[in-house]
Amino acid sequence: MKNILIILCFITGLNTAFANDGWLNILNEGGNNKGIKCTQAIQNAIEKASKNGGGTIFFPAGEYLTGALTLKSNITIHLDSGALLKFSENFDDYLPYVEMRYEGIVMKSFQPLFYAKDVENITIKGRGVIDGQGKAWWNEVYRIETAKEPLPPTKYQTMWEEQNKGLYTEPYYKRTVDKKFFRPSFFQAYNCKNILIEGVTFQNSPFWTINPEFCDNVTVTGISIFNPHSPNTDGINPSSCTNVHISNCHISVGDDCITIKSGRDGDGRKYGKATENVTITNCTMLSGHGGVVIGSEMSGGIKKITISNCVFDGTDRGIRIKAARGRGGVVEDIRVDNIVMKNIKEEAIVLSLFYDKDTKVEPVTEKTPIFRNIHMSNITASNVNKAGQILGITEMPIQNITFSNINMDGKEGFTVNTATDVEFHDVKVNATIGSSFKISDSKNVILDNAGSSTPIKNVPVIKLDNVSNVLINNNFPFNATDVFIEANGKETKNVFLKNNVFNNVTTSIKKGKDLEKKAITE
Repeated sequence: MKNILIILCFITGLNTAFANDGWLNILNEGGNNKGIKCTQAIQNAIEKASKNGGGTIFFPAGEYLTGALTLKSNITIHLDSGALLKFSENFDDYLPYVEMRYEGIVMKSFQPLFYAKDVENITIKGRGVIDGQGKAWWNEVYRIETAKEPLPPTKYQTMWEEQNKGLYTEPYYKRTVDKKFFRPSFFQAYNCKNILIEGVTFQNSPFWTINPEFCDNVTVTGISIFNPHSPNTDGINPSSCTNVHISNCHISVGDDCITIKSGRDGDGRKYGKATENVTITNCTMLSGHGGVVIGSEMSGGIKKITISNCVFDGTDRGIRIKAARGRGGVVEDIRVDNIVMKNIKEEAIVLSLFYDKDTKVEPVTEKTPIFRNIHMSNITASNVNKAGQILGITEMPIQNITFSNINMDGKEGFTVNTATDVEFHDVKVNATIGSSFKISDSKNVILDNAGSSTPIKNVPVIKLDNVSNVLINNNFPFNATDVFIEANGKETKNVFLKNNVFNNVTTSIKKGKDLEKKAITE
């Protein structure tokens, strides 16, 4: 019996040794779970583990308070269930300034709450909660923005100006730069690889929440993000990253839920690092300006993106792709599939090259943004303000866009302006105001089984204005319809109607006074 007990004790001790190998319990490293600030203890534990080649910093249940933390290679931050890690509201705890990226501009500013630069294999995981206590940061922004007269500079603004001499941005961005106060992201890894964020809940971010920059192989899965109505508190924002995987996340924030970016204007083009190979799947988005957004900072390019199996309920917009003249960059090879939307306050789908500024036609240069090869399918949307909007620029129309198997109920329908190679297949848009499809200044358009189940009296289902090379086919309106097509504009030509059954239509084609006689072939 004595020998058996000795063996059991040996095995138990061995297992304990292995279980604790590489794990540093923060309570044994000088930290506390009573809400007393212990930044240095946490950072020392990270440094200690790093010297041993890596390890896990373990936070048992309880409340912790810290300032900014710098992650090293092969480090895991593990928050157990019941652990609450709060970040300090004292701005001094985010000094000294570090190289970081803010809204697509590389600069020196406050250290992000979790910051990593030039490292690999970093992880934040567990079932705990991480609170950025962002209200102090939001209030400072509001104080600066709402001042009726110039305010004396704070020490942080003076520091920013001293450390960012020579930083150039476009004139339209001057209002933001003149604040000289740039809040830190909750998590920003800069030029890192092999990142995993799993399981934890983030809340009250000072600025963008999960923001990898110039990183490779990023996985964000099973996390929740809760930010109240607050300025620019986006959820997940990969920027100039490759091989990004976002899945099974629940997001309700003060700005966009998930946004894909790659740098702003000349600064973004200087680095020239595209975001590409991104998968987004199985996520739910509630409050937010957009469900999944691409841009507007996309000057380095955004390529090869898939978005699938997501629900947007209550966001301002659903799928939004945005840029403007001056950005440059190419957004291409985008697939969106199997999406359900409800209670969308603005557009369910929007592709616009007129974001945040009104601009005039200019020659095509490196500053000209390009949207092309974008395909959306299997989308259901109800109670939306507007089904969709495509808005290109004259010198670079939006190119090669398809919509397939889409059903939407809303106030307004689809608007397409300045685009080429646009196709609607099996798309039903039930609008309560105006036409279901308004297409203008575009060419090479197919409307295949595209219509409305609730046509409006004396309102055309499809309205064409200055379009060319249009095929409208395979349409059979089931319900009584006053006008199916209205066509106008001197530039409208080569409109072909094939294989349509208009038995339930009073007027199949209403021709405007400017329409050429041979513009339509039935």
